[in-house]
Amino acid sequence: MAYSESLAGRIRDALVRNRRIEEKKMFGAIAFLWNGNVLVGVWKDSLIVRLSAEDGAEALREPHVRVFDITGRPMKGWILVDPDGLEFDDALKGWIARAQRFVETRPAKE
Repeated sequence: MAYSESLAGRIRDALVRNRRIEEKKMFGAIAFLWNGNVLVGVWKDSLIVRLSAEDGAEALREPHVRVFDITGRPMKGWILVDPDGLEFDDALKGWIARAQRFVETRPAKE
């Protein structure tokens, strides 16, 4: 399984008016970048969310959230939200907004 095109489409719909977003395929997934930094992505059927290390640790206490670890070396702040946690568009938009608050603090990459 590559990645969920359905979830990727929902993310595109949520980000439709944002010109700072770029899509990039990587590691068998698709990522949506904000000023060159990964914001969110899709791995298999789950949402990849980039948060600060502190916010990521806090998010792991929420239902349907787990560590994003596909290499055996998880990165702090990176989480996966399983499909059950994304059933409604408001939930998806909420995760995107949380990621955006963190990624906006990162310097732009060229």
